[in-house]
Amino acid sequence: MYHKTATIQAEQLDGSRELAKKYGIRMMPRATESGMIDTLEGTVVAHYGDWIATGVDGEHWPIADDIFKKTYAELPTIPKSVADWIEKRKHNNPHDLRSTFVFSPYADCSKWCGEWIEFHSEIFARAWLDGYQVEEGK
Repeated sequence: MYHKTATIQAEQLDGSRELAKKYGIRMMPRATESGMIDTLEGTVVAHYGDWIATGVDGEHWPIADDIFKKTYAELPTIPKSVADWIEKRKHNNPHDLRSTFVFSPYADCSKWCGEWIEFHSEIFARAWLDGYQVEEGK
């Protein structure tokens, strides 16, 4: 068994001209809810409600909504101080999540940061393993 390791950007196709233009989707004249998009595998149909994914090399492809929801999860959102701490720990030892928990939560981050890690350990682990988004304004 395998799991995906790359993080992607994705937006749900809503039929707006803005998204169609952004992804180069050519709306089909007789079909009001679909368009054509060029992918690495050729030109394919994208339907409203599909997700338009952008890969690590900037390539785009559509993913049906039900498949997208089964396959992808939004990255966890964490405070900036926790993100900074993850980056510091990963810089020193990128493959050692265990010692991060053993020495955390108070080793070299603030009491607040340590408490956040302690009480959000599953979110912290997902952020370490999969990546994260930083809370706005924090």
